[in-house]
Amino acid sequence: MTTLPMPQSAPAASPTLAEMQSPAPLEVGRANESTRHAWVQRTLKRLPPGARLLDAGAGEQRFRPACAHLKYVAQDFGQYDGAGNGAALQTQARRWDQTKLDIVSDITAIPQPDGSFDAVLCTEVFEHLPDPLAALREFARLLRPGGHLILTAPFCSLTHMAPYHFASGFNRYFYATHLPATGFEILEVQENGNFFEFLAQELRRLRGVSTRYAQDVLDEDELGAVHTVLTALQRFSAKDAGSKELLCFGYHVLARKSTGASAPAPPRAPAPVREKQHAMPQAAVPTASWVGSLNQALRATARRQPPPPSST
Repeated sequence: MTTLPMPQSAPAASPTLAEMQSPAPLEVGRANESTRHAWVQRTLKRLPPGARLLDAGAGEQRFRPACAHLKYVAQDFGQYDGAGNGAALQTQARRWDQTKLDIVSDITAIPQPDGSFDAVLCTEVFEHLPDPLAALREFARLLRPGGHLILTAPFCSLTHMAPYHFASGFNRYFYATHLPATGFEILEVQENGNFFEFLAQELRRLRGVSTRYAQDVLDEDELGAVHTVLTALQRFSAKDAGSKELLCFGYHVLARKSTGASAPAPPRAPAPVREKQHAMPQAAVPTASWVGSLNQALRATARRQPPPPSST
């Protein structure tokens, strides 16, 4: 069994007087991609030199430069061109260059021997797969015992790269359920962002979305209101004490293939269910709306807060 060394972190520098006196810039909602990239790069650095790594769903191979110490192999299905079907969010400012891929194949059937990789990197790919569980089983087959899986995927995302967008995201319980079932030991699950950061990210899209889909623009008062809400969200995010359990950008996951584990067989089809003759359909049991329950909980929390000081 192998473990990855933990990087040494430098002590944080103390802020200067000018920094403490000046108002903080409104950066709330901007750190999704940069935080994810930093985590992936730190994790890749922890892999030993010479390890053979598969970048599954590599696209344009943005992490190849971070793998100079590794034997890097890039795989993708090679069909997304940057424009997709033109719907929702695309990278159509330019066409994708996938001419340097090492393997062009279905991610669930990669033509490489069993146990031929020391690590698999799969970042922001699962939402674009019709069957992510089949991909997990393929990763388990390709990894040697003790090999590492570096995985990121959104918790919530807008439609992008259509028509190759099959899920808006994955909760932490997806990984807690399916990684052990496919022979992986979870070493790390890290949330990226929180409720307030996510709201700020989407609020920053308002100008572009209103222009595209409503053929309307924000006036000066509305832009001021957006700035006011972003200011509040930044303050709330700085004081956050766990809202990531409600909502975040996504999850960063590091897992290890269990020693001696083999790729599990595909699940068997369920046995056919016999229909009962003359059975009357059962009425659906009404259940409380989870949205209503959440709103009640939030209102109850607000009522527990101390009232604001009265003005004199």
